[in-house]
Amino acid sequence: MPLTRRTLFAAGGGGLLIAQAQAAATPAQAQDVPKPIVSDNKLRIAMPAFASDPFFPADGSGDKGIDMDLARGIAAELGVEPVFDRSAVTFDAMVQKLTSGEADLAIGKLSRTLQRGRSILYSRPYAMLHQGLLANRVNLARIAQGEPPEQIIRDFSGDLGVIEGSSFATYAATTFPHAQIRRFAGWNTVVDAIRNGAIDLAYRDDFEIKKLMVDDPSMTVVARSITLTDKVDTIAIGISPDNPHLAAFVDLYLDLARGQQVLNTDEIIARYRQGSKA
Repeated sequence: MPLTRRTLFAAGGGGLLIAQAQAAATPAQAQDVPKPIVSDNKLRIAMPAFASDPFFPADGSGDKGIDMDLARGIAAELGVEPVFDRSAVTFDAMVQKLTSGEADLAIGKLSRTLQRGRSILYSRPYAMLHQGLLANRVNLARIAQGEPPEQIIRDFSGDLGVIEGSSFATYAATTFPHAQIRRFAGWNTVVDAIRNGAIDLAYRDDFEIKKLMVDDPSMTVVARSITLTDKVDTIAIGISPDNPHLAAFVDLYLDLARGQQVLNTDEIIARYRQGSKA
């Protein structure tokens, strides 16, 4: 049969009908099923092995704390089981759990830094602290030579202690470019170095420094705290870089379930005191 415009039109129409029939035969669910926010009905949460009261206890020491409540609340709203990975021995190790795909969230008093933000996603902050210093009184008096300590802090060139793998190990190089940075495995060893004068200053958030004074009032004899009011330490939830949907959900949870609450140092200290008396 010779090809005419009419036969071509008819053939084209038949092809269209076939395509429509095939689309109708394809289940709508196969076309539009949204991907689940997390897989296997589990929310994998990285949290440090050590304790940081009142945020989280040490591994195996219970499930109370600000961060524990956050983790379980998010999992409950997702309708999945929270599974905790407490193998991280530093804060940076929590971040590595996200980048390696071993965890969906990192919840554990995790500071936001630009360096970490290059490899993971962050929620909006749920706590905002100030950066602070713990100073050995004798060493600080020697360095200040009669000047107000606040005036010599920015040009400080002495020994500055930080926790290895913490945000303050990252901040130190830019905040105190002339200081000799001393890295320690944990906060207790940093405090011991302040107590015996092995370092001049210790660098951490003002909450941890104030908490130390609550736990051990005798520290005021050998050390003093200095709050850097122009430097903040924002605490947020770390999220796998491969899961922007989960990141959006976590922000939504912080907005709706927690009323956009952002805790400050005084509120956290009050909670810590209350927990210490329990």
